[in-house]
Amino acid sequence: MTYEENKMGTEKISRLVIATGIPLMLSLLINSLYNFVDSVFVARISEEALTALFLASPVQVLVSALGFGNAVGLNAVISKALGEKAPDRVKKAADAAIFLALCAWILIIFLCLLLVKPYFAWQSGGNEVIAAYGRDYLTICMLFSFGQMGQWVFDRFVIASGKSHLFLFTLSAASVTNLVLDPIFIFGLFGMPRMEAQGAAVATVIGQIVGMAAGIMINRRWNQEIPFSFHLRQEKESIMAILKVGIPSTMVQVLTSFVSVAMNAILLSFSATAVAVYGVCVRIQSVVTVGVHGINNGLIPIVAYNYGARKQKRIEESIRWTLLYATMLYIPFFLCLEGMPGVVLHLFDASEHMLAIGIPALRILAVSYLVSIPNLVYAAAMQGMSFGTKSMCLTMIRQAILPLLLAFTMQGFGNLSLVWTVFILAELIGMPIAVFLWKTPHWPIILRKRSHVWKETA
Repeated sequence: MTYEENKMGTEKISRLVIATGIPLMLSLLINSLYNFVDSVFVARISEEALTALFLASPVQVLVSALGFGNAVGLNAVISKALGEKAPDRVKKAADAAIFLALCAWILIIFLCLLLVKPYFAWQSGGNEVIAAYGRDYLTICMLFSFGQMGQWVFDRFVIASGKSHLFLFTLSAASVTNLVLDPIFIFGLFGMPRMEAQGAAVATVIGQIVGMAAGIMINRRWNQEIPFSFHLRQEKESIMAILKVGIPSTMVQVLTSFVSVAMNAILLSFSATAVAVYGVCVRIQSVVTVGVHGINNGLIPIVAYNYGARKQKRIEESIRWTLLYATMLYIPFFLCLEGMPGVVLHLFDASEHMLAIGIPALRILAVSYLVSIPNLVYAAAMQGMSFGTKSMCLTMIRQAILPLLLAFTMQGFGNLSLVWTVFILAELIGMPIAVFLWKTPHWPIILRKRSHVWKETA
């Protein structure tokens, strides 16, 4: 079978990085906006409902981690197979990813039935109103998460093949559906019953199912580089290749979920409003860093493809351009958060008490988002090189181990502002660790060894 060289291996890097990243940025923006709007709508119900939504977030991160790990693994494996001109491995990896998504959904159902009630009994601090809102919302999101698991897979198929512009259509279908249905189900418009937090969950899962259906259609029609089918008997090698890259990413997300639970417990010792502020800042972060994460997500298949094609210089150049673009895209948001944090917080119907806590928090966390950029870029590059364990170690150190250790220390001083600063300190300490993990062992040697093996078997 004759292959035409994919643009991942030929197009000018400065153009390729931004061309791959822009559709992902737009898609992430749409995705972040519907989570953002969920919070804005729910804030109109009550502060208890908003707090419940943010207490549910760590468990949602846990759920998302299963789909995210599968997505990162298949992205790296399929892009590398495309770079090596191995269509049989592309097909097997695609089928294995669909099977793993089904397994993830079954596990999520089990976790829902086992954990949701005791989790909110613990995290709500005895507030039954918060617990009830949280149970209603999270149960629906978990039981019907098959749409989310499927959407992760079919979105990453188009990213892995360099057709990231198609990703915009799949996620747009999900996000627009959610945005339209959110106020209808939450507030009971057009004759629908008022469902409040349950309504937000229903709108979310319907949007995810629509997104999955759009992903299947788009891949069938416009992404024939990656054929796929569903069957229960899968090749062990393909599953293991995906898991090798994906499990570290999943573990990082799982650990991040537990960190959020622990941070909520620390913040609850100050006040329930501090928990709401933290949740609001997380939602704001998801919007203002879409440029950074979009460029980073685009970097993974570029590195993976050129790793498979043994093009070392293109890998190095893509990292430099990603650092530059990510910083440039975040700076305007950084200035906005530093200059008018109160305006941003008023979108969430913030009380005076919430503003007093939230304004310094948002300014401090805005700095942490800025200094996190090099760490995020190196972590993404390591994923593309199939150095999943290294990427996991870096992310665990800067997003879990250091923030928790520092937060527990700062809690003893009784000053909430000191707790927010731990995120800046964690990122600063993480920078030299990121450089060390990237350079040790010397991956160019690995590239040359792989090239030598390839020549012998060609």
